[in-house]
Amino acid sequence: MVVGPINQLRSLLLPVLAGLVLGGFNPWLLAATGMGVVVLLVGGFVTWRTFRYEVGADRVEISRGLIRRSRRTIPLERVRGVDVTSSLLHRLLGVAVVRIEAAAGSAAGTEDGKLDAVSAEEAERLRRVLLHRKAVLTEQESGPGAAVPGESGGTGGVPPTEGSATTGVPSGEGDPDETVTYFSMPRRWYLYGALSLGYLLTPFVVLATLFGMVQQSAGQMVTDYFIDWVTTADRAFLVLFGAVFAGVLVLLMPVFAVVSYAITHWGFSLRDRDGSLVAERGLFTRRSVTLEKRRIRGYELQDNPLERTRGVVGLRAIVTGLGDAATRAVLLPVGPRSTVEPVVDRALTLFRGRLVRHPRAALFRRLTRAVLPFAAVASVAAYFDVTWLAVAAGALALLGVPLGIDRYRSLGHGYDGERVSVRSGSLSRSQATVERSAVIGWTWTQTLFQRRSSLANLQVTVGAGTGGYTAQDAALDGSVAFAARITPEMVRPFLAGEEQRGPGDGAGEAPRG
Repeated sequence: MVVGPINQLRSLLLPVLAGLVLGGFNPWLLAATGMGVVVLLVGGFVTWRTFRYEVGADRVEISRGLIRRSRRTIPLERVRGVDVTSSLLHRLLGVAVVRIEAAAGSAAGTEDGKLDAVSAEEAERLRRVLLHRKAVLTEQESGPGAAVPGESGGTGGVPPTEGSATTGVPSGEGDPDETVTYFSMPRRWYLYGALSLGYLLTPFVVLATLFGMVQQSAGQMVTDYFIDWVTTADRAFLVLFGAVFAGVLVLLMPVFAVVSYAITHWGFSLRDRDGSLVAERGLFTRRSVTLEKRRIRGYELQDNPLERTRGVVGLRAIVTGLGDAATRAVLLPVGPRSTVEPVVDRALTLFRGRLVRHPRAALFRRLTRAVLPFAAVASVAAYFDVTWLAVAAGALALLGVPLGIDRYRSLGHGYDGERVSVRSGSLSRSQATVERSAVIGWTWTQTLFQRRSSLANLQVTVGAGTGGYTAQDAALDGSVAFAARITPEMVRPFLAGEEQRGPGDGAGEAPRG
């Protein structure tokens, strides 16, 4: 009853305070603010009294509203995941939010059912029951079986409606099975946040957020004051102030990165529970994400140049039909590869093959794409005597040489008899590994310059993750042989003759780096 109004008040707190201060705490303004708070509380009470949910044999029904009544029905066979989230406010009140992600026929592809402020115990029980019943329905599609009885759900304090054709939970349904803990994050891992480019940019995100809040509450007044201060202040002082501010910001970047990383991944754990992988993390907002193992088709190892200097990687799952994969697919935050790979081997299965080196022509293409644009800009700038631009572009062209070499060293693809693995990238390197059974097609693309070098981009099409993972600038003949070896039933019918074993069919030297 109180969670909704408090969340709305929190979003309105800064504008209301600014209005009260600028309005001199006018009695009429205070009365209007008080009436607004009362309206929010009454609205929260009405929502609480009219909110109901029911878990049936084959569906979940969620209804709410008094004047505008809404009812959402989610078939259990369409449920893709059940996440449990609890903010600091929810934990203080002993409640949690259950989000039911389901496949939908809309363009967005997914829809969510949200149960806000159910008890923490009820949230965990709902997660188990929903996934259990979905598994039963899935099994029944391939063979006859008894229907799973329904049950009455919670109603936010209101009993189920009279005459509801539901029964209690069958004995044993929803009871927790044995839990296997694959990983619990040690505190020293929080320091790895300083290696993540995303977390290093946290100070700039904080400044942008503060600037937006100030602009929203008292934008024109602050803007006028800032312009007046800049135009009247001493220029030498402004330069000194800017240099000091930039230096402090750079020094604070790793500190903010570690703090942000710790807040996001505090107490991270990965467990196997009821046939699903459950990742739980968060300091202020605790989030538990459940991924059914039968829907996981592979994994991705991701890193950047800073992380590679310390041998650390991040781990994400490649899952069918997963919404918000950027956050929900995280199986492990950034950490040592020596720890991440054994966890992958226990929770899923580690790729045990070698990656095939791509041709030397791919190195030339990487260097050309990294150096040529900046070299051209530097030449034009030098011709027109724009010294600063010529120097900057020339420096970027020189930096493009090690970048191009590193991008080439990162290229690779391989097959170990059960899994296909593809790697590429430098500033953001990713090695995607998928099961052979997940491969549903292959796509070759060639540019004019690639045809001259007998290179091609080979995309492994899968029904999970991003939908495809590309081996860039692979040898054309070798990539065809590679695909024919993995899925001969797909590729061989399209070959002109008996394909020959090519350099990319699984043998070869692993790329360095």
